[in-house]
Amino acid sequence: KTWSSTPSRGMKVIAVLAIALGSVAEAWLSKSSSSGHLQSSVALGMGSHAATKWSKKQNWLEKRGMTSSNSGADDPSVPFAAIIGNGRIGATLAEAGNCVVLGRDDSIDPAGEGPILVATRNDALDGIVAKCPDNRRKDLVFMQNGYLDGFLEANGLLDNTQVLLYLSVTAKGVEPVDGVTTVNPEGLTAATGVHAKAFADRLAALNLKCNVVSPEAYRPAMFEKLMWISTYMLVGVAKDCKSVGEAGSKHRDLVEAIVKELVSAVSAKEGISFPDGTMARLAAYTDVVADFPCGVKEFEWRNKYFYDLGDEAVPTHN
Repeated sequence: KTWSSTPSRGMKVIAVLAIALGSVAEAWLSKSSSSGHLQSSVALGMGSHAATKWSKKQNWLEKRGMTSSNSGADDPSVPFAAIIGNGRIGATLAEAGNCVVLGRDDSIDPAGEGPILVATRNDALDGIVAKCPDNRRKDLVFMQNGYLDGFLEANGLLDNTQVLLYLSVTAKGVEPVDGVTTVNPEGLTAATGVHAKAFADRLAALNLKCNVVSPEAYRPAMFEKLMWISTYMLVGVAKDCKSVGEAGSKHRDLVEAIVKELVSAVSAKEGISFPDGTMARLAAYTDVVADFPCGVKEFEWRNKYFYDLGDEAVPTHN
């Protein structure tokens, strides 16, 4: 159609309504400006502080040729974190945003705050700890598989935040498989320490579960995770299984015999008690990651702890 340049009756009505609404809004703003001045000033101040903090962080990163993610900065449930490592786990954690991703050889900001999530293999830990500024060592968060107590104690880091990561990421960029099972619908991933809540919040932003627990509850859970990775991988390799699921289904009796040995031996050595149902929890998790391939890796961090308990204590394992 060809539109007429002469205003129609409907257009005149709309114009009148717009003017009226504008007058009401202006009057309301005038009336509330004095009462809202303080709140506005506080909000602007907070925004300015956050912007200044982020600007300083950006400048620090740019000088070092690094990249950062601020996609989660507007979400208060995702506290800022530095993430060391950009592999399968590091990249997954970074997807929650509000973080800086560092390589294992990059410098850690000595003036920074918040958790430093160490998402590398165990063989990189010595170098990372050595390069970490003394005042930031307390912020290091360890989530590696294996028995870390000896390493942490030797470096004065036994009280640092630790994470039992029941999370399978088969390849970088692939959707993670959470450790939610029929036995533990609340999830098996657990964290303890000063930054445990911040880590749990980061996982929650990714729709992944994490339980914040006390050091006393963490310790038997840590050994159970060590039993899982040491037993299913060992049996799978010894019996030529393609996956942990095959090891658990075809050699269930052998797996259960080893786990029973390990629970008894660890209880005796460490003086800890395991909640009932260890085998059920481990078997249920195996069902969730059934296709995960078997491989005896990082022996000194995993099976060695059990091997050193001695042939008498763990004969089937050894």
